[in-house]
Amino acid sequence: MATDQTAASQDPDLEGGRPPKSMTIGAVCKGLAQEFPDISISKIRYLEDQKLLNPRRTPGGYRLYSASDMVRLRTILRLQRDEFLPLRVIRQELASGRGGDQDGPVATSSNTSVADKRKRRASVSVQDRGALYALEDVLEETRASPELVKELEDYGVIKGEVRAGTHYYDETEREIIRAVTELARYGVGGRNLRVFRTSADREAALLEQILAPQLRSRNPERRREAVEALEGLAATASHLKYLLLVRDLRRITS
Repeated sequence: MATDQTAASQDPDLEGGRPPKSMTIGAVCKGLAQEFPDISISKIRYLEDQKLLNPRRTPGGYRLYSASDMVRLRTILRLQRDEFLPLRVIRQELASGRGGDQDGPVATSSNTSVADKRKRRASVSVQDRGALYALEDVLEETRASPELVKELEDYGVIKGEVRAGTHYYDETEREIIRAVTELARYGVGGRNLRVFRTSADREAALLEQILAPQLRSRNPERRREAVEALEGLAATASHLKYLLLVRDLRRITS
């Protein structure tokens, strides 16, 4: 039976030596492999299942990716790798217009407010955990090893939950695993992540202290406003931490 990778021979745009107007999933995977070594056909299909991609289908059901599909996919992968954004936030980023330029964020229109730009730059959601993912799916999606996930649990970096004997992790924890998998290539393990967890715990405690009265209010409207303020402060703190890190790294390389 033919697969998506072999569909090229059945599409007239891909025959006769003419430049292809679209690419098969195998060609897409090969084309992105240098920049994203962990890319796989199953991962691309997963992103499609999550409604982040919508490639054209031939009458035979084969996926064909256009140039704009490639740009969108590259943007998704960069947002995952470079900004560690969960798919829910990436979906919001794409809906807001990000992803039209393969070399960076699309230019915003002149009437786009500064607040909107900041919101897109660092989006934080503390209420919605998103979907839960079984350990098997997390391992396939992130390419992490079971030993690494166990180590992260032992050091309290992630917790997960067990349902009917199966371990599940929410979207944030899955992205933590993905980020740590990248670091693990350089010998960074769970024991080295204490500095990250300690920093996050201190930042969370500070933000809680700032908004504690509002968060504990019996007034639903006031609590809702407090949660929104908490998300805004978290986004600002995250960006500040990023800027401080860039500053220090420049010192190292100067």
